[in-house]
Amino acid sequence: MKKIYFILLFLASYTISAQDAVNLPDIPNREISEFKLYPNPVFNGLIYITTQNNEEKDIIIYDVFGEVVLIDRIKNKSLDVSKLISGVYVVTVTENQKSISRKLVVK
Repeated sequence: MKKIYFILLFLASYTISAQDAVNLPDIPNREISEFKLYPNPVFNGLIYITTQNNEEKDIIIYDVFGEVVLIDRIKNKSLDVSKLISGVYVVTVTENQKSISRKLVVK
């Protein structure tokens, strides 16, 4: 009898936790293609941000408390972050109405 309860419990927990594949409608990709942020961690105060198109980018950098510490627009690939103190930040890059966020460590 214990074996039957064990098997039923196992099967019930397996079927409840299993997930079916969901077919979502075609949603356009809202992230920037071929995004690269380097060097990370940054030591010299200069980071490079490259994308597939390398067009003009709007940059917003947040500290760990969610406060905006830097807003900039770059046309080239480099961004000066030498004004930031050592710590962990979140960088949000927007290019052509697509955006992506990444963690940045400044040492």
